[in-house]
Amino acid sequence: MIVQRVVLNSRPGKNGNPVAENFHMEEVKLPDPLTEGQVQVKTLYLSVDPYMRCRMNEDTGSEYLTPWQLSQVVDGGGIGIIEESKHTKLNKGDFVTSFYWPWQTKAILDGNLLEKVDPKLVDGHLSYFLGGIGMPGLTSLIGIQEKGHITAGSNQTMVVSGAAGACGSLAGQIGHLLGCSRVVGICGTPEKCLFLTSELGFDGAINYKKGNVAEKLRELCPAGVDVYFDNVGGDITETVIRQMNQNSHIILCGQISQYNKDVPYPPPLAPDVEAIRKENNITRERFMVLNYKDRFEPGILQLSQWFKEGKIKIKETVLHGLENMGAAFQALMTGGNTGKQIVCISEEFTL
Repeated sequence: MIVQRVVLNSRPGKNGNPVAENFHMEEVKLPDPLTEGQVQVKTLYLSVDPYMRCRMNEDTGSEYLTPWQLSQVVDGGGIGIIEESKHTKLNKGDFVTSFYWPWQTKAILDGNLLEKVDPKLVDGHLSYFLGGIGMPGLTSLIGIQEKGHITAGSNQTMVVSGAAGACGSLAGQIGHLLGCSRVVGICGTPEKCLFLTSELGFDGAINYKKGNVAEKLRELCPAGVDVYFDNVGGDITETVIRQMNQNSHIILCGQISQYNKDVPYPPPLAPDVEAIRKENNITRERFMVLNYKDRFEPGILQLSQWFKEGKIKIKETVLHGLENMGAAFQALMTGGNTGKQIVCISEEFTL
C-alpha cells in the first residue's frame, strides 16, 4: 500500500525562523503483512505545537525531546482509527492516540505505544484529544495546580501570555475555575483580545503589538499580579515580572519568543528583572507535564466534565490535508492560530 508522509527536508538553524519548505511530502510503501502486536491506522488529525521547533535542531536542548532526522518522517501528537489489528487489546474501529504519531496518511504502529480514547469524553470532537482534552489541557490544568498556588477567595490576579493559544486559552479559563478573581490575557491582535473577553471570560486583554504593555497591565491589574502563566518569555515576561507581587508565582509553560534563538531553557532573565524576582520571592520553576503522568487520567476526566458542563470552551484553528503540515507549523510560530493548531488528514470515519 502506497501512502503519503512528511519528512524533514532541512533545518532552519538554531537561530532561524522555520518555513513550510523545511518539510517535504513524499510517497512510501507500507510494510506488509502486520506482525504480532502491530496495528494499521488511518490518520485522522495531527497536532502542531511550539515545542516542535526544538526538534528541528540537531540538539533539541532538552533531555526528553529527540531531534527529527533529515529525510525521515516527522512525528508528534496524532489521533487515528485502527483499520487492521494484530494486537490483543486493540480492535478494528478503535480510536487511538500517541505523542509520537508519524506525519503520514496511514501507518503501521506498535499497539503497545498507543492509547485508546473514548469519543464520548469529547462529544465526538476527536481532535480535542490533541488540545483542550489532551496534552495542552493537561499542561494548563496541572501546571496551574502545581505551580500557581491559587487559593479560592483570596482575590488573586492571573496574567496569561500567549493567551489565545492552545494552552493560554485554557489556562485563563481554568484559572477562574480554580479560584482566581481576575484573569488578564496578553495576545497579538484585536480579534484575539475580543475572543478572550467576549467568549472565554477573561476580565481583560492586552494587544502587545499596540500600546504600552506595562501601562495596560497597571490599568487592568491594579492590585498587581499574583500568578503568571508564561507561554512566551522575552520582553513580555520581563514586563509582567516587574508588576508581580511579593511571594507570587510564575508557571513556566513555554517560551515561544525564544525558540528561534540559541539560548538555554528556561532563558535567563535580564539582571535587573532577576533581581526583582529574587527580592520579591517570585517562584519560576521549570514545569514539565510529562513528570505528572499519574495525574493524566483524572485530569482528562476533569477537563471533559468542565467541557460538557460548558465551563470551558475549546477553540481550534484547522487546516486540511497532509500537504499543509509545513504551512500549519509556520503559521503557529508566527501567531497565525487562535486556540489549538490542528491539521485534519481524514474525516472518513464513523463514530
